[in-house]
Amino acid sequence: MKRSCVIFLMLLTMAFSTAFAQLQWREIQHKVQGKSLVDPAQTDGVEIYGKDGVITIRTQRRIIVKVFTILGQLVSQATLNAGTAELKVGARGIFIVKIGNITQKVAL
Repeated sequence: MKRSCVIFLMLLTMAFSTAFAQLQWREIQHKVQGKSLVDPAQTDGVEIYGKDGVITIRTQRRIIVKVFTILGQLVSQATLNAGTAELKVGARGIFIVKIGNITQKVAL
């Protein structure tokens, strides 16, 4: 039973790796609707949004962002310029967004 669980988790991890390998951040110009998941006054102006399979980040400075699955699998790592960028994950679930010392859970 334990061996079956380990094999299942390995297969699941491989499936996530393949599915997320092509994800790319893209800059957007349209206004983001909704409320940020973090308070920009306490996060040096960084705002994080999650809706409809898309993670959106608005920042006033250049940042490094990492996105992980709830299991700790790296989904995306990128350097974003000032402005607004989005990552179309296309999968439902809970993701962890890490920007410097900011860590935020995003449910899609």
